[in-house]
Amino acid sequence: MSAPRPELPALPVTFRPALTRVVLLSVGLAMFLVITVVALMLERLTPPERTSFIFVAALFFGVLALLSRPRVTADESGVTVVNLTRTRRLAWEEILRVNLRSGDPWVFLDLSDGTSMPALGIQPGMAKQQAIRDARALRALAETRSAGGDDTP
Repeated sequence: MSAPRPELPALPVTFRPALTRVVLLSVGLAMFLVITVVALMLERLTPPERTSFIFVAALFFGVLALLSRPRVTADESGVTVVNLTRTRRLAWEEILRVNLRSGDPWVFLDLSDGTSMPALGIQPGMAKQQAIRDARALRALAETRSAGGDDTP
């Protein structure tokens, strides 16, 4: 199935799962506030117990903030892929193909060294159509800027 070639976005451009990010950070903040307020309102807690409640709330928020971190930023010289704990900079020539197949949890980049790299910044979970548009735009950028790109959709 051949999709129409998308217009190339102006560089630099950042792709990220915006709705997922908003939900994760909102839930994290709400959880932190509720747990902190409960810890401060419970009169029977000692100061170390209150501190441990607040520490656990901060830990929950930190995990959700970490889950909201992924993004893919494309500029003139290449792509920066920020996943949960790693950031990797790729030159356009290193990206052979941008893949988002049906059922994939996120985009995969086929690289010139023979490996495949996940790019969690484009994921169809909560916004499937946006992820498809973003994957097509990144694929079009890679194909026009990479010496190894091909024209297959």
